[in-house]
Amino acid sequence: MILDQLRRRRGRALALAAGILVAATSFTLLTSTVSTSQATTVGTVRKNARSAYDVLVRPPDSQTAVERQSALVTPNFLSGTFGGITMDQYRRIRGTAGVDVAAPVANIGYLMVSSTVTVDVSRFLDGKASRQILRISPTLTSGLGTYRTSDEYVYLTRSPLTSAGTAEDLFQSDTLEKGAVDKSTRRYLLQGKYDVCYYFNWDKSEQTEFNLNLPMKPNLIAEDLRDRSPFDPDLSSRMNCHSGRDKATIDVPVSYPVLLSAIDPAAEDKLVGLGSTVTSGRMLTERDRPWTVSSAKSVHGQHDSYIPALLSDSPLTTGTLDATVERLDVGDPAVLPSKLGNPTADSFVRGLHGTPVGTTRVDLSKGYRKALTEDSFDTGNYWTVGPVTYRRTAAGDLAAQPRPPQKRGLWISNSNEQPFGNVPEENHQGVQYRKVTSHAATECIGLGVCDGVDSGRLPNPFVRLVGRYDTGRLRGFSALSDTPLETYQTPQVTGADSATRAKLDGRPLQPDRNLGGYVSPPPTMLTTMDSITALTGSRRVPGLQDKAPVSAIRIRVAGVTGVDTASRARVNAVAGAIRAAYPRLQVDVTVGSSPAPRTVALSGSARVTERWVAKGVALRILRAVDTKSAVLFVLVLVVCALFLGQAALASVRSRRTEIGTLRCLGWSGGEVLRLVLGELAVIGLAAGAAGAMLAYALGRALGRHEAGAKSLLVLPVALLLATAAGLIPAWLATRLGPMEAVRPPVTAARRGRPVRSVAGLAVLNLLRVRGRTLLGAAGLALGVAAFTVLLALTLAFRGEVAGSLLGNAVVAQAREADYLSVALSLLLGAAGAVDVLVISQRERAADLAVLRATGWTNRELARLTLYEGIGLALLGGLSGAVAGLAGVLALGRGVLHGHLFTVAGAALLATLAATALVGAALTVPIRGLSRIAPAHLLAAE
Repeated sequence: MILDQLRRRRGRALALAAGILVAATSFTLLTSTVSTSQATTVGTVRKNARSAYDVLVRPPDSQTAVERQSALVTPNFLSGTFGGITMDQYRRIRGTAGVDVAAPVANIGYLMVSSTVTVDVSRFLDGKASRQILRISPTLTSGLGTYRTSDEYVYLTRSPLTSAGTAEDLFQSDTLEKGAVDKSTRRYLLQGKYDVCYYFNWDKSEQTEFNLNLPMKPNLIAEDLRDRSPFDPDLSSRMNCHSGRDKATIDVPVSYPVLLSAIDPAAEDKLVGLGSTVTSGRMLTERDRPWTVSSAKSVHGQHDSYIPALLSDSPLTTGTLDATVERLDVGDPAVLPSKLGNPTADSFVRGLHGTPVGTTRVDLSKGYRKALTEDSFDTGNYWTVGPVTYRRTAAGDLAAQPRPPQKRGLWISNSNEQPFGNVPEENHQGVQYRKVTSHAATECIGLGVCDGVDSGRLPNPFVRLVGRYDTGRLRGFSALSDTPLETYQTPQVTGADSATRAKLDGRPLQPDRNLGGYVSPPPTMLTTMDSITALTGSRRVPGLQDKAPVSAIRIRVAGVTGVDTASRARVNAVAGAIRAAYPRLQVDVTVGSSPAPRTVALSGSARVTERWVAKGVALRILRAVDTKSAVLFVLVLVVCALFLGQAALASVRSRRTEIGTLRCLGWSGGEVLRLVLGELAVIGLAAGAAGAMLAYALGRALGRHEAGAKSLLVLPVALLLATAAGLIPAWLATRLGPMEAVRPPVTAARRGRPVRSVAGLAVLNLLRVRGRTLLGAAGLALGVAAFTVLLALTLAFRGEVAGSLLGNAVVAQAREADYLSVALSLLLGAAGAVDVLVISQRERAADLAVLRATGWTNRELARLTLYEGIGLALLGGLSGAVAGLAGVLALGRGVLHGHLFTVAGAALLATLAATALVGAALTVPIRGLSRIAPAHLLAAE
């Protein structure tokens, strides 16, 4: 009976089989795609969840307001933190159960390392002059700033420069030159020669001696500069004196801020592999401690103290000197030595007219490489800086708050009230974002014990280098989960707009030598934790670093492999134990974090992008993926099931007369139920077998390697969907009474209404059979509603996890499954609507034959069918859009945040797309209208 029915109704059976085939295949492929996307996403998250450390511990109140509000960690968190965690707290945290590595960083302060940058000006020399002076006027370009620096000079003579000293051996010089003796300068001769470099370089005061109007002679007593500002460019103006013919260089004095920080060498090597970065010398060890040399070996007094240190090969500060070179008009070369060898040398040289002869450029980092040849450094003064303060702009971005200019007192020595030389120009010409504090050393260097005003303090030590290291050799960590490693790396800051990128020449914004600048250089000199007291205890004024020197602790937890449940539990246990022991410390869980670019306005014309770190990104992604995957699974299942249910119900409705006849012949409700379900089961098996082969072919074409296993699921899914979808229609069929089943499904009109157009008749036809109309519209409404919900969820998912590098990577991977699910839900809804219209056409074949017999043309019948389809599509699409928006609002008020107009517009576009799909699909039944035989159908009626 079942097979006979299927043969007799081959068209209906094939249509229903096609629906089951599409639904089962699509459901299997989509759920496979969703599962694959979820697995890929989870795999990506787990692969990139582990960074250099899992927990970051910082001092109290070190977290900025922006960090608290946004669950972020600023990329330059370390550069503005100098102390705040005690050594006892560090040791207890290191001993916490579950801690594998606890690597502390104790920022001490910035030392100023002096050096020179050599500028070769040989090509600008006058080859015929016996004596000549060149002047360069440099301009420093660093980051977003351009700064005017002091003029520098070179004096080249063909006469030999000799060495000599005073009779009492209190003064020695190697820049003595014989020249024409002027009566007014005769008194400055030293063994019959003029010191052509001394007065310009070491005494520009032109002061008198003993108030007798006698100019000062060269001596060892330095010029008194107490009335000069440390920012005076003249302090850095120097003249190089050379004897020769074709070779001349100018040594431009420069200083580099070098951040000295203390670390635990063993912990640092275990955390990031510091030992592998050593390029010369050796690695610091736990045995390296401060030491004191005896008076016999001391070069400064009775006892000299030293601390061990590693120095970075790179200064991590940038800058370029562009200089205009001038050849000065010196007048009579014969008298030039006398002009330079007297106290008026400075005013004489600066008053000379110059002729530009060219330009030159030199990299500022070359001077730092010269300093690498030194093996010890003084710690007389060092400076600490505070954090950057941010505010929110009206656009929601961040803006760095500028500070007042640096005060000159920061660069004045407490011991002799003399200004420091060669203060980097950026410190007084550049914009300030950080508070800078000077820490002066005691005055008992070399004495071993301090007394007097420095009683109870320690003499400041010298830094002795044991090796040098290259941060470029650090082992890499995933860029998607990179946490700030400011101990070795400069934060990545790039231009956020074309104007800023143009100012930076397309390069990142690097630190300059401005201690109060936005991007601070990371530590470039590392010492041991045992050396901290020797440094902080040697400051004249005690500070926070005496009691709590540690700036941050980076912790790696034992047994952590990613963001799985066990790993999260281990990390949370360690973080919770530290919070319980020290509630005031700032404890951040960084496992599963990811860089999150943020735009920062540095000024009205400069905006940069900076990689802040978003905490807990991996966990949020996993939760969002689980939620979205579950919703996608349910929606695809509902769309497929209702599509088949609608097709099965339409099939039962088309067989009302047949079912009624069977009931009249004595068939029971159970027999009718088995007949309907049996037919659906046979169709489901056939469609499932074909769908398995189709799913396998599509899976391989889409690159799904698991297509073979997944395609086998199509057969049971097709059988299950067909049987489940047919339960309600089959049950409804058993509820039909014999006489009720043979009545036509069209409700009789109560009152005749004139119809004056084809569109009017289409609307009337839709209203006459409201159940059938609602059935067709329901499938399409479900498709549009599913489209709206899926789109909203996709946008909400991206809004939840995007904004970080890891989140952006996940969004890109999940896009295929999302769009495929959205497209299928819409196609299935449109297919259901078209199916109902086709059945409607068959039920109304007699009505259409009457219209054909009374003179209606094929075009008018086609318009009638098309108008019915468009009306049905608009009804279903608009109602589906409203239902979808309502469903999204029910899911959560925050889902549509910022996307209301996007989702609403997309829902309307989906309605139009569904209408177009229905219209296009109706071409097949419209073509079938031409085959209507009015005489045959009316005779049968």
